[in-house]
Amino acid sequence: AVEKALGSTGRLKAVLCVAGGWAGGNAQSPEFLKATDQMIRSSVWPASISAAVSAKYLEENGLLVLPGSAACVNPTPGMLGYGLAKAAVHQLTASLAAPGSGLPTGTAVAAILPEMLETPANRQYAAAGTDFDTWTPLNHVAELLHSWVEGRDRTPSGSLVKLVTRSGVTKTEIVK
Repeated sequence: AVEKALGSTGRLKAVLCVAGGWAGGNAQSPEFLKATDQMIRSSVWPASISAAVSAKYLEENGLLVLPGSAACVNPTPGMLGYGLAKAAVHQLTASLAAPGSGLPTGTAVAAILPEMLETPANRQYAAAGTDFDTWTPLNHVAELLHSWVEGRDRTPSGSLVKLVTRSGVTKTEIVK
């Protein structure tokens, strides 16, 4: 399917994985194992598939971006499955940026780590009084990724890039 979509060009400038989800619960939660499986399927597998697609179809000096989480650079006792899956994506990012990962020469790999994305689904579950001025708009994420694809202001390979929005203004912070 990828080869057919690429046609005669045969290579991609970038692979942008934006799959994900959220599941809460601690080790005592009745749904803990189900939530963990759900998070692996919605975060780790898409990131791994994106890595495999990149290894085969990304052009040299291309870009691979994976979906991490700002919350998951710290312990996540109330959302164990989510934390486990996103930590795996963070580790995958670092490993893919290292020599010998199988990616084309010069590939830049990064994970974006939003605190909270401004989406209809997230708004649906927001608590009363939520400060939406701290939520990162999707158009900002799109603009950031577009600039990286075009080679502008591209973060160093292996970076975990936190997206911090305050008073409606979004900035990036390299966590690692």
